Amino acid sequence: MLTALIALAAMVLPGAAAAAAEPSVQPGGGAVYVIPVKMKVERGLASFVDRALTEAEEARASLAVLEIDTPGGSLESADRIGKRIRESKVPTIAYVDGKAASAGAYLALNAGGIAMAPGATIGAAMVVDASGNAVESPKTVSFWTSEMVAAAQLNGRDPKIAEGMVDPNRTIEIKELGITKEKGQILSLSAEDARKVGYADAVAGSVDEAIRWRGADASGIVRIEPSLAEKASQALVSPGVSTILLIVGLAGILIELFVPGFGVPGITGIVAFGLYFFGQFVAGFAEAEALVVFLLGILLLVLEMFVPSFGILGILGVAGVATGIGMAAYDTGDALRSLGWAALVALALAAIFAYFFRSRGIWNRFVLREQLTAELGYVPNGPREGWLGKEGVSLSALRPAGVAEFEGDRVDVVTSGEFVEAGRRVRVTAADGTKIVVKEVQI
Repeated sequence: MLTALIALAAMVLPGAAAAAAEPSVQPGGGAVYVIPVKMKVERGLASFVDRALTEAEEARASLAVLEIDTPGGSLESADRIGKRIRESKVPTIAYVDGKAASAGAYLALNAGGIAMAPGATIGAAMVVDASGNAVESPKTVSFWTSEMVAAAQLNGRDPKIAEGMVDPNRTIEIKELGITKEKGQILSLSAEDARKVGYADAVAGSVDEAIRWRGADASGIVRIEPSLAEKASQALVSPGVSTILLIVGLAGILIELFVPGFGVPGITGIVAFGLYFFGQFVAGFAEAEALVVFLLGILLLVLEMFVPSFGILGILGVAGVATGIGMAAYDTGDALRSLGWAALVALALAAIFAYFFRSRGIWNRFVLREQLTAELGYVPNGPREGWLGKEGVSLSALRPAGVAEFEGDRVDVVTSGEFVEAGRRVRVTAADGTKIVVKEVQI
């Protein structure tokens, strides 16, 4: 008889069968862990939710409540968080106290139950790009639609509603609400409407009320908040900030290499790279090996500036830096694309900086810039046309070059090829800016 009633309830109320099949709370009556999801769904949030659920599991919590109010965010991060929620060893519910839009709706659907505050909304899960424009790629829309449908079916919710939240090109009739979602529209449900169509199991005015609805003790609540490091990491690992850090880091290092002596660009570059790796480490994406490979790449680039290697050290250095950055990131492909753009911008900035401070460039170490001017005590040779016809004495044998004396001045001279012994009389037959030609005077 009981089985028949449960089956009947499953047909009348979507999700009732799933709720009846699983225990409301963890046996043992542990504390209830409340995990706020009140930010964009990004990579840093994934590591925070993972840590919070791990703590709840280790404490043998009776229930984990995801307190959701988010406009959505990265689909990759949503997929990772959704998988972690599904695999949780602690029963989970989502309490939507604002909006569970886009990726936020997906997270809510992955929880074991959904309670919504009056005035809250869920849905509007259309795929958009970074600028907020709709992504029309059939492949992308189809994939995300299937993900939303699969999440909805976890607890027996109507898959057509999930399709209507994602795909604007579908026409869906919602009999429970007496409406039809036309093409060009995206479905978003209020708390009451979500309850009517089975996309909310309860309407609750507070987290405590949602906990009591689920059958847990609301007096033993443990609220998990992101640490200061996690809050910083959430900002640092976002794609835009990561790219800026790479630009500043590369530009600072390049400027310091090509225009040494300032210090500030180099320090700024090191700080930028430090923040990049800090964010990736805290988010759980990077390991120590990534930092080691990166630092080895920087070392090889520095050596390339001072050790002739025909470019081998430079190539290995670039490969080391790129590999280290890619290893540290959540998505290696995204990281390398960001690194490519960052390298172009950084090279442009370094070139501009080096041009304005070219007198201090590293290449000046290889260029002789000493000027042999009269002001510095160097006296150039004077005109030699007046030497023509002068006679003197060879002070050394001319073979054919040697030294001769003319009116008390010792001068380097050269013959036209003939040999002249020392002490012979010689006459200047030609003179220009480079040499004085003499010939022996026959007596």
